[in-house]
Amino acid sequence: MGSMGNGNGGTPPDGGGRSEGVPDLPPEWGVVVIPDDLSDLAEESAVVRKDLRRQARRDTWRRRLGWPVRGGATPSSLRIPLLIMSVAVLATLTSLFAVAWPGRQQPLPPPVARQSGSPPAPSRTVPALDLIDVDGSPVSLRGLLPAAVMLTDGCDCTRLVADTAAAAKPGVTVVTVTKTSPPPPRASTPRAPDLGAPSVRTLADPTGELRGSLQLGTQGTGQVATVLLVARTGEIISTVPAAQTIEQFRSDLVKLS
Repeated sequence: MGSMGNGNGGTPPDGGGRSEGVPDLPPEWGVVVIPDDLSDLAEESAVVRKDLRRQARRDTWRRRLGWPVRGGATPSSLRIPLLIMSVAVLATLTSLFAVAWPGRQQPLPPPVARQSGSPPAPSRTVPALDLIDVDGSPVSLRGLLPAAVMLTDGCDCTRLVADTAAAAKPGVTVVTVTKTSPPPPRASTPRAPDLGAPSVRTLADPTGELRGSLQLGTQGTGQVATVLLVARTGEIISTVPAAQTIEQFRSDLVKLS
């Protein structure tokens, strides 16, 4: 028996040729040009449909006149199967290229969601909570805005509070907050009437809710206070976690109104 040639069913020689697994097209199809865009076949498809309608009208009139209808497949009728097979081959080759193309981009992994155990970002607005006044009544913190809120628990900050009240504009409340119940207010030296009298409120936050909601950490001892400068809208415009002198926040305090 002779050796098998390099026809459609043969095995390609070593070092070149088509890889196995994808058969060749039938030779009777001739040269098949597969367009990159399926819309390129629209014109040819319209011509085929026009030929079929013309042939159908001819056959109808031949039947009415009693003439024999032309038998067999016409050249135009053979174009429909060829068109369908061309579209099928194009779709198959496109799928193969999409799977085997080495440079195609891989889909990006979905973004990693924040773990539930990680802490949320600190709030930039003062929380809506009530603090305790000297007589035990609740006081809305947001009702005192704009304000310089000074967390003074464990701090000997008498000088810092006085300097803050002296530098604050009229209408700005200076609020000192501690964990324990505040002592009764002491008489303060009044300011000149034309300058306006500063408003200083001493309140208590026994549960530490204000510090915890803003993630301010624990308060140190000594002459160190945590200062929050809060606008009338509730936005915290400045935070000084370890303030010892008013110079650390004077520039922001004078802008507060």
